[in-house]
Amino acid sequence: MEQAQQPASLRQLLLAPGTLRLLALSALIGIPVSLFAFAFVSLEHELQHWVWHTAPDLLGYTRAPWWWGLPTLTLAGLLAAPIITRMAGAGGHVPAHGFGGPPTMPRETLSVILAALACLPLGVMLGPEAPLMAIGSGLALLSIRAAKRAAQPELATVLGMAGSTAAISTIFGSPLIPVVMVLEGAALVAGGPRLFVLILPALVASGVGALVFTGFGHWTGLGIGALTLPQEPAAGLPDAGDFLWGIPMAALIGVLVALGKSAGLRVHAWTGTSMQRIILCAVAVGLCVTAYALITGRSPEEVALSGQATVGQLAAEPSSWAVGALVALSVFKLIGWSIALGSLRGGPIFPSIMIGASIGVAFGSLPGFGMGPALAAGICAAGVAGTRLPVTGVVLAAALLGKEAPTLMPLLVISAVTALLASALIDRQRPADPAHLQPASADA
Repeated sequence: MEQAQQPASLRQLLLAPGTLRLLALSALIGIPVSLFAFAFVSLEHELQHWVWHTAPDLLGYTRAPWWWGLPTLTLAGLLAAPIITRMAGAGGHVPAHGFGGPPTMPRETLSVILAALACLPLGVMLGPEAPLMAIGSGLALLSIRAAKRAAQPELATVLGMAGSTAAISTIFGSPLIPVVMVLEGAALVAGGPRLFVLILPALVASGVGALVFTGFGHWTGLGIGALTLPQEPAAGLPDAGDFLWGIPMAALIGVLVALGKSAGLRVHAWTGTSMQRIILCAVAVGLCVTAYALITGRSPEEVALSGQATVGQLAAEPSSWAVGALVALSVFKLIGWSIALGSLRGGPIFPSIMIGASIGVAFGSLPGFGMGPALAAGICAAGVAGTRLPVTGVVLAAALLGKEAPTLMPLLVISAVTALLASALIDRQRPADPAHLQPASADA
């Protein structure tokens, strides 16, 4: 009898007037939030281009000189410190804490915008995803009055989540990734750690089973009547070498990213609300940028900023990077990212992906390990270790890889599970809550 009542109960919930009004309101806020997010990202990119390209050119440099990170990061600290310590909202959540926390209230949104514009263009080694989610939440909650938010905290939670999802779709280029992120995070919040016991075996079984259809080595696999594009470019099939190298590489990336996040929490405990210490941390990030440029002779821009552009360079021209430069890129990015996680403001995902991509390209030169599979496994492992959401990490890596993703999916899944297990040995925090799934406090 209970099973027979479930469809009717779901139908009643979906057709309830409150649900329909909420869907209509979500549709209305989606457009302005997305437009504002687009304007914010465009402004951030323009400022970034001016700092790292136009300004050096005006001073007579063909690219940013080796010392460029010191003044830019010092300025970032000087601008961000008073925002973080004095303004409502403290410039947004601490990146080392992941994506958990209550919705960002409208009165806190200004500090998030100012902190992001003070940090991201000047090269603090963080991404725009967390500020965008906070901005989307704050803008969405402008649609309901403060008294109603206090009386109905669940409504604030749902609308904040909707605004965050609309905003972050701007940088991922697809609504699928943020939706998967929110759904997986919500499931883990509701189900707790036990849900990993369900998700991980399903991922492993489906990933290994996919080899039957994608092929392995010289075996082309079995054909299935799945929905496909009329023309699909050829992609290399995974083989034994890809898994023999890819699994330990994914474990290494998982450990390194988890160590970076743990270091970020310690930095945050040391920094607290001290303006002086926040500025010192920004200078330390600048020293990492400078050390990379001095040691490698390459542009400091490669290790600064979120890493989105550098990932593109790594994917487009992996052979142009010496192994020593890749090691330096990974080391100084990891150190600078760890410091920024606990002291400055921005998102943790993009930089962690860049770390995974650089390690993947470095491993790609090993015998029996293809550059494409190495890069794919590195990106996926870092995405999972950075978010602690295995399905989200796989979907994110698949979206970045585009046409190569179907044949590499088994390797992505195994890399995701390996990275999560390895990071769990270091990272003792509970799985990250998705942004804005906690109810807002009444006095917010």
